[in-house]
Amino acid sequence: MTSKPRSSRKTTRSINPMWGGRFAAGPDRLMEKINASIAFDKRLYRQDITASKAHCAMLVGQKIIARKDGAAIAAGLDRVLEEIERDRFVFKTELEDIHLNVEARLAELIGPAAGRLHTARSRNDQVATDVRLWVRDAIDATDAALRDLQRALIEKAERHAATVMPGFTHLQPAQPVTLGHHFLAYVEMIGRDRGRFADARRRLNECPLGAAALAGTSFPIDRRRTAAALGFDRPAANSLDAVSDRDFALEFLSASAIAAVHLSRLAEELVLWCTPQFGFVGLPDSFTTGSSIMPQKKNPDAAELVRGKTGRVLGALLGLLTVIKGLPLTYSKDMQEDKEPVFDAADTIAIAIAAMTGMVSALTVDAARLRAAADVGFVTATDLADWLVRVLAMPFRKAHHVTGTLVRLAEERGVDLARLPLAEMQRVEPGITRDVFRVLTVERAVASRVSEGGTAPVRVRAACRRARRRFL
Repeated sequence: MTSKPRSSRKTTRSINPMWGGRFAAGPDRLMEKINASIAFDKRLYRQDITASKAHCAMLVGQKIIARKDGAAIAAGLDRVLEEIERDRFVFKTELEDIHLNVEARLAELIGPAAGRLHTARSRNDQVATDVRLWVRDAIDATDAALRDLQRALIEKAERHAATVMPGFTHLQPAQPVTLGHHFLAYVEMIGRDRGRFADARRRLNECPLGAAALAGTSFPIDRRRTAAALGFDRPAANSLDAVSDRDFALEFLSASAIAAVHLSRLAEELVLWCTPQFGFVGLPDSFTTGSSIMPQKKNPDAAELVRGKTGRVLGALLGLLTVIKGLPLTYSKDMQEDKEPVFDAADTIAIAIAAMTGMVSALTVDAARLRAAADVGFVTATDLADWLVRVLAMPFRKAHHVTGTLVRLAEERGVDLARLPLAEMQRVEPGITRDVFRVLTVERAVASRVSEGGTAPVRVRAACRRARRRFL
């Protein structure tokens, strides 16, 4: 005799009191497990209680519930908040989510008056509001962290405004730049990241409360009062959109993903620059680890982890896009899957930014090694070509060809361009004079890049001052 599948056995689980009289039996254990979100959405407790207090105050103001009941609800919610923050609150899986857990405890504390709190709202507009509030807080925290990283980069850029290094294309030496200029490139990237977060914040700052389940409510509520109390710019304009929209979460994840990619690029450079082959910078012991078998190792693990954690943030964005892509209006239980990727991405980007800020602040620079690397790879070749155009009025394409010939000649001689004899240069192009050697030193090449946004130290110092005004 075969046993029945577990899913067909009768359950003895209790009925969720919040579901009302529609259900005669409680959920199967498996249903309870897949349905419950309290394990992760309890992170919304502060936002949930804040929104509930605003909703309660509005109900009292509109004379939808009695002032006495409103006062009891508000006091009870404060008590629930205190219990949670002091780790004295018992979260119950059978109550599914943070909303029902808070409401059930409120009922234990103040009795039947707690049941009036849910007047003119649904868990649909409730959760949409809570998550918006949480994401808004996460954006503010992320922006502050990114500003700190910009500050660390600007301080390093000011210190190394004249520290010469090779600039790369294709990871091959290209033209000489300054380390300060290089750091300021990341300041600009992060500035765009902050702009994306700010844009997302502006768009999300509409309040879903009052949309109820999907169609609004017949109670004479004041949605503008609730929105203002919660710091929103306005109520969401359409009740269907209000409960089903998760664009704000996607935009947060998108901005986080791009920011994580920028952090990963900087992390990759730190990993390369810490190698003996580059030797441009060093990281302190506090941001490195050793090896269990090789005593000499000092691994840039913090940078590697920043680089690796980028995948989690990118995955969170793709995961939520996939959840949302096929959902009809309005709310579907699929949307429960919005929280974990948002929470994980926020946690991941926060620790990655903090780690990068710490590494940038603490890294040491080997200026001599950077300067020596700038002498490798004929990085002043473009300056030679520009000199031919400027002094000899040569078309650039011809100047490019002449310079390429001289580079090949210098390579064959085993010298850089500045040490190639003038007579040999003149055999390639008779018009070249001794004046050409003035542009072939790395320092002169860097100093000559005075165009706006260029790498000349005078430009870098001015850019640092502007960056402080723009971003800090």
